Amino acid sequence: MPTVTICTSASFYRQAVDIQEQLEAAGFDVIVPRTARKMKETGDFDVDHYKTWFADPGDYGKKAELIRAHFEEIAKGDAVLILNFEKNGKQNYIGGNVLMEMSLAFWLKKPIFVLNDAPEDSAYLEEIYGVLPVFLHGDIARFKAAYDKLNESV
Repeated sequence: MPTVTICTSASFYRQAVDIQEQLEAAGFDVIVPRTARKMKETGDFDVDHYKTWFADPGDYGKKAELIRAHFEEIAKGDAVLILNFEKNGKQNYIGGNVLMEMSLAFWLKKPIFVLNDAPEDSAYLEEIYGVLPVFLHGDIARFKAAYDKLNESV
């Protein structure tokens, strides 16, 4: 069973656990970020309760640990799925952390799928296109066929 690692802004972790369930029903093993798993367990999806480093810069070590842990999860997976929704008025938001995750997946030669279209107003647009993702154009139901097609050609 292929393993998909979901990468997304913490603001979208509620959607991440919903999509995790959909992909599992389609026959995939799915890894979501550690904090998303914690949010699911507690039912608390308020990002401010987890990003303590803004109030206490001494907590940036926690952020570093979360980044490192998710990089390991990307390495374990067979593909990554980027969930990019509207955030702070920005359509199809992909922030710096997710861009780093996309870069790692690219370096590890993992297929990269992006749920929605590219964020055309992003300062990282060139880099987003440069890692050659497969865009699902907002339809998670396209993932399985896109994944299967990509793996047929390998």
